[in-house]
Amino acid sequence: MTDFHDVRFPTDVARGARGGPERQTQVVTLASGREVRNSRWVHSRRRYDAGLGVRSLDALALVVSFFEERRGRLYGFRWRDQLDWKSTMPSQVPAATDQLIGTGDGVRVEFQLSKHYGAGATAYLRTIAKPQAGSVLVAVDGVQQPSDAFSCDAATGLVSFAAGHVPPPGAAITAGFVFDVPVRFDTDAIEVDLSAFEAGEIPRIPVVEILP
Repeated sequence: MTDFHDVRFPTDVARGARGGPERQTQVVTLASGREVRNSRWVHSRRRYDAGLGVRSLDALALVVSFFEERRGRLYGFRWRDQLDWKSTMPSQVPAATDQLIGTGDGVRVEFQLSKHYGAGATAYLRTIAKPQAGSVLVAVDGVQQPSDAFSCDAATGLVSFAAGHVPPPGAAITAGFVFDVPVRFDTDAIEVDLSAFEAGEIPRIPVVEILP
């Protein structure tokens, strides 16, 4: 993404924000009363309100500075979703066997990081494009690989195996990682009434996910 700044939104502010995944489903009610439902989006899209995490004038000034540097909606950035930022549960430490990211064929050397939600045929597979540098662990058939056996592009989430470490045919490739959500501001204006802010009014600062 040339229109993306590889910098994370202030974590302390993001920790107090509100938001989560959004989907767009078209629902048509038939004459019989039954419904026909159709998902208009293949992937969910996350939305947040960063204003809820602003608790002081200093934090507000920091957000305004970050907003100005991103030129409003023009440049994307990293966002740490405190509910969903690991390959495992928030309270657990990522392990190399957390998420299945592919199966070896003896030739393929690149695998995209991804995260499964649910299991079986109804599971949702989410592409992870912004892993935290240095956080990615990889295993081949359950055996964790040394750091020199692979590399991971922190800008794309693409795992590449080094020469001499190509996964054999049928081998399960799994990974554990910490990641951010690529987002942008969903407004070109931040309006703050300082007297109201000091009285407890929270400014609205919408942020929306950029799909990779």
